[in-house]
Amino acid sequence: MLTLKIIISTVLIATTATVAFGQAHNVSSGYQKPTDPLVIENLEQWQDMKFGLFMHWGTYSQWGIVESWSLCPEDEGWTQRKPEHGKNYFDYVKNYENLQKSFNPTHFDPKKWADATKAAGMKYVVFTTKHHDGFAMFDTKESDYKVTSPNTPFSKNPKANITKEIFNSFRNDGFKIGAYFSKPDWHTDFYWWNYFPPKDRNVNYDPQKHPERWEKFKNYTYNQLNELTSEYGKVDILWLDGGWVRPFKTIDQSVDWQRTIKVEQDIDMDRIGNMARKNQPGIIVVDRTVPGKWENYVTPEQAIPEHTLDIPWESCITMGNSFSYVPNDQYKPTKKIVETLIKIIARGGNYLMNIAPGPNGDYDQAAYDRLKELASWIQINQGAIYATRPVAPYHEGDYYYTRSKDSKTVNVFHIVEGDSYQQPTEFTFNVPDNFKIKDMSILGHKGKLKWTQKENKIIVKNPSTKLNYATVIQLKSK
Repeated sequence: MLTLKIIISTVLIATTATVAFGQAHNVSSGYQKPTDPLVIENLEQWQDMKFGLFMHWGTYSQWGIVESWSLCPEDEGWTQRKPEHGKNYFDYVKNYENLQKSFNPTHFDPKKWADATKAAGMKYVVFTTKHHDGFAMFDTKESDYKVTSPNTPFSKNPKANITKEIFNSFRNDGFKIGAYFSKPDWHTDFYWWNYFPPKDRNVNYDPQKHPERWEKFKNYTYNQLNELTSEYGKVDILWLDGGWVRPFKTIDQSVDWQRTIKVEQDIDMDRIGNMARKNQPGIIVVDRTVPGKWENYVTPEQAIPEHTLDIPWESCITMGNSFSYVPNDQYKPTKKIVETLIKIIARGGNYLMNIAPGPNGDYDQAAYDRLKELASWIQINQGAIYATRPVAPYHEGDYYYTRSKDSKTVNVFHIVEGDSYQQPTEFTFNVPDNFKIKDMSILGHKGKLKWTQKENKIIVKNPSTKLNYATVIQLKSK
């Protein structure tokens, strides 16, 4: 099994600008395969889906800043507090939390999102029900710092319970539903106790010195997760972020941010996970970066592993440069999105692509443009994408491979780096060992192909059909 050291050696898809807007996460070694048959079945279905939608959205969209992180008193280059938002740290926090009082995304229409992303080939959604700042995008009973509070103008809107509306709309369009939830909560007095100033991303008191307060935090977190998994219909994935909330014994000292954890922050994942499974039998739990039975798949961020992995994994990568809404964000070209999808599925992973709604409650038009272009390519090539698995040689030069689960079909993707896709006069690639070709086609081309084979090498004459972004050659076995 490829473990931490190899997984960390990744090929970054992101540009320099992307890194400035986010924080790369290392992923965990020590993967434990689930034993619950319903979880195993759900994971198999999830791995068949290949392509999902991630959405970071909260009050921070009004300032167009990195989600939550400017509240954290760490000196990080990728998140800065702008002076117009507060002359000092404490004014900044006050003004940030007052964003609740102006949050009113009246253009919010989750069905529009579901329809556009479904057409573009996405099969599941993971939505930020609560980020590190603690603002709940659902109707929690544990806090008034939420979208349905009377303090929030949008609370008067019939669609005020944003999480419920998103889950229902996407579920009705056939998506699996994922609830992103931050374990740390920088708003509640149970985590950042106002007796002390916050020092960094971690709890600002020692839970072993103040066990009663930590117990309240554990119950607060448990209760919110109970709400999400019992009051919002079927939930397929519980995607837990904030890996510094973890048992002290699980810290990996080779990881920089984990070395900042100085105190025990055991939140009792057995209690949480068992409750979630009771409420939602078969739910996938992703306790990010915390190895053990509650990290059912691993989640490299803004990166793709260099090699295939024999454990379930998903790369979360932004369509723009930022996970959260930024005015005039630079969206990746559709060609780049297609190439990213191909590279990920050829290595056995899923692609969770993030699109950030703005303060008005909608995507930028550029995001819809990308989705529409993507839909045209997916419609032609979907037979090579879904319910596939990696197959040797995985990747050679400009060619990437997948196979059907019964191994009777091999799909060979051809891509070319650069701004535009240029089809070669001939496609030349190796066929997997012991694969006897019965039939061959290029998806999107009608008609026979001219091709030759010498041992494992295949040469296919390029037909006249013009194809965008990438070519898929599909091989059927005898």
